[in-house]
Amino acid sequence: MLLGGGVVAALAAAGLLIWPQPVKWSEDAEAASSRLTLEDIPFDGGRAYEYLKTICALGRRPSGSEGMAAQQDLLERHFNTLGGTVHQQWFQIPHPQTAAPVPMMNLIVQWAPERSERILLCCHYDTLPYPMLDKRNPRGEFVGANDGASGVALLMELGNEIGTILERHQRHFGVDFVFFDGEEFIFSEDGRYFLGSEYFSRAYAGGKLPYRGRYRWGVLLDMIGDADLRIPQEGYSVGWPETRPLVNDIWSTARRLGVREFVPRRGPYVRDDHTMLRNLGKIPTCDVIDFDYPPWHTMDDRPDQCSALSLAKVGWVIREWLKAAEGGR
Repeated sequence: MLLGGGVVAALAAAGLLIWPQPVKWSEDAEAASSRLTLEDIPFDGGRAYEYLKTICALGRRPSGSEGMAAQQDLLERHFNTLGGTVHQQWFQIPHPQTAAPVPMMNLIVQWAPERSERILLCCHYDTLPYPMLDKRNPRGEFVGANDGASGVALLMELGNEIGTILERHQRHFGVDFVFFDGEEFIFSEDGRYFLGSEYFSRAYAGGKLPYRGRYRWGVLLDMIGDADLRIPQEGYSVGWPETRPLVNDIWSTARRLGVREFVPRRGPYVRDDHTMLRNLGKIPTCDVIDFDYPPWHTMDDRPDQCSALSLAKVGWVIREWLKAAEGGR
């Protein structure tokens, strides 16, 4: 995704990020902080946080790296054990510095694959090659605890429950988890982002996925593990007419559950994987993202900046929305 604290002005000037107005969380910090504890929430944020730490222990995971290969193996074993139908979607791009071919792979996990109407839950699972915004060492190690592992960990935990959800609560839709490669295989801020979601979206639009089905909704999960969680309604997601009902449903679910970290007001416009899914794939997709994260693209984006409670809150909201999701509106 394209966002950031000290570089917001530069990104906005380049047309990569638009802040409609300053966000002053201090003014409503109490209103946007629920008093829920892990014991109050019936979604296992503790186990999700352990998944997050396991992923980060693999080290850096940029596209084509040993760390990425280890993560792919970890996820395939995890979801195969849970009964998911796993597909590998391979493609390659020339390395932006050397032009050497870089193998990339979107990982797709299907649940109830026989159902033609489907919901897409997705995240990126690659990490930035280097922490380019780190003032101490911009060529140091970047493990992407929030920017990379948080969405992966949440879907790993949701995988433990998805069979029961589809059997007892959601009999209309099948669900696909998609992990996008190449979201930020960049070596400078003006690099080419969203490679995996672009490839996936074009394949879906062209009928070239390894399965058939129509996506009614898509939800992108990005940077949702921040211990200081605040999730406004991403600007594009709430602005597009076809995704506004989806945003309203998810934030209404959060309000019903008392998860006040889902702030019901428009936030920044962020270019992220959801723009590819919507613009190229014509999949109505919203971005659930915490924009305000000081460790972004630095070496400090580590597990201690995230929390089990944040993962529990977001996971609970998405799970309860998924149970009641409807189509045709």
